[in-house]
Amino acid sequence: MHSVLRVLYWFLVTIQCLTGLALIYFVTIQESKNDGLAGQIGSTTSTSSFKGKAGRDEQLNLVTKNISMAFFAISALVAFGTGRWE
Repeated sequence: MHSVLRVLYWFLVTIQCLTGLALIYFVTIQESKNDGLAGQIGSTTSTSSFKGKAGRDEQLNLVTKNISMAFFAISALVAFGTGRWE
């Protein structure tokens, strides 16, 4: 039983590392929404209100959100299972 838990723990740690790397990747490929201080002063933001196919930015936001939720859940499982087999 202890060896099964140990294998499951290391499997979750591996998945956690891969999910963390994917999260880093998807956050870094997103474009910046502002231009620093110049983008904050006197800028207007326009949002599109049409209900069509999601663009690249919306798809990246959705993927990033889903990966971050998976990373949180896996991290919670890893934290809960740390040292349970000893």
